[in-house]
Amino acid sequence: MTATLARLPAADTLRVATSGSVDDGKSTLIGRLLFDSKSLLADQLATVQRDTARRGASGVDLALLTDGLTAEREQGITIDVAYRYFATARRRFILADTPGHEQYTRNMVTGASQADLAIILVDARSGILPQTKRHAALVALLRIPHVALAVNKMDLVDFDRGVFERVRDDFLALTASLGFEGVTSIPLSALEGDMVVDRGEHLGWYQGPTLLEFLESVTTERRVTGPWRFPVQLVSRSRYGARNESRGYLGRIENGAVEVGDEIRVWPSGVTARIAQIVTLDGSLDIAGAGRSVSLILDRQVDVARGDLLTHAKQAPVVTDRFAARLAWLSPTPLDTRRAYLVKHGTAVVKARIAGVDDRLDIQTLQPIAGPATLGANDIGRVRVETARALPLDRYAEVRATGSFLLIDEATNATVAAGLVEELAHG
Repeated sequence: MTATLARLPAADTLRVATSGSVDDGKSTLIGRLLFDSKSLLADQLATVQRDTARRGASGVDLALLTDGLTAEREQGITIDVAYRYFATARRRFILADTPGHEQYTRNMVTGASQADLAIILVDARSGILPQTKRHAALVALLRIPHVALAVNKMDLVDFDRGVFERVRDDFLALTASLGFEGVTSIPLSALEGDMVVDRGEHLGWYQGPTLLEFLESVTTERRVTGPWRFPVQLVSRSRYGARNESRGYLGRIENGAVEVGDEIRVWPSGVTARIAQIVTLDGSLDIAGAGRSVSLILDRQVDVARGDLLTHAKQAPVVTDRFAARLAWLSPTPLDTRRAYLVKHGTAVVKARIAGVDDRLDIQTLQPIAGPATLGANDIGRVRVETARALPLDRYAEVRATGSFLLIDEATNATVAAGLVEELAHG
């Protein structure tokens, strides 16, 4: 695989999600990243300066760069997920500014679901709050590979080293049971700019990386080192002459890498073929890895449709209609085990029911409580799922894309939960 990685284009885009409680300073932090890295266009800066002046303040209110909705600016909070894009000389970034309010937890899950790295903000004055615990649990649940604990507003505690170390130690003790592979803790002031892009003048006792230095240094190789997974989004046909018809299978490589000549298998049919061509808007490739949108042409005609999953022939998923999953319940209407739901897995949608609820996470202690009757809004719990037909699944711990799904209300078509597969029933 090392040789394969060496032949892939550099994975130079990092997806980052911010999380934390209300007023911890997420929007200001992103604004500071954009401002100090000189990623703002002149008209964007002029608009924010004008809006800042209209509020009767001086300078630039950096939070206005991400609070794009009128309601957000009026209330001074983030409601929806706001995406921002910027680049440095070392890599590109996609930032998801997610809401801190508990009622908008579903938007936080949406923003964090594709992230390579999570920044969990904590106000140095208030320390760990209930919503910090909830977001830490969700970041662990989503198995986001890299975590940065950003202890913000250090300027309001006189840049006191003891305050930072107390918040850091509290967070690490609380999350010890969540299974984070590692946490990088950084003291900073988003308002003043210390330790965000530049080191500043007030945190000389801190010898670690600035936030941007950390973002530039983490690796994203994991997604291309696992089994190859390609959900088919669209089938296109091209005809060259009376007899020559070519079918392209379009989609995004969600995990792993594939190259011309590889033997692949189609799920759920199980038929096999070989990759004859990998086509992109920039031309044909010999090899393509996770995150790349491509059109695949096979060496022979086989039955492939939207919703099918392509894998390497020898890296099969488990095809099953029964599995255990961890749910983040997002709907104000509680889970009802007597009714049917829809499971959306990749591009496939299938009827399902929740056969039982095993436990619910206590947000205060981050420990599971066994035997709840149901799950309510913003609860996290383990359930058993039965689907009307078998799906090709992986455990989420092994492949995020094919180990996750959405649960949809069949009557309203609203998404009621995000699910992560934990155990698969064979046969």
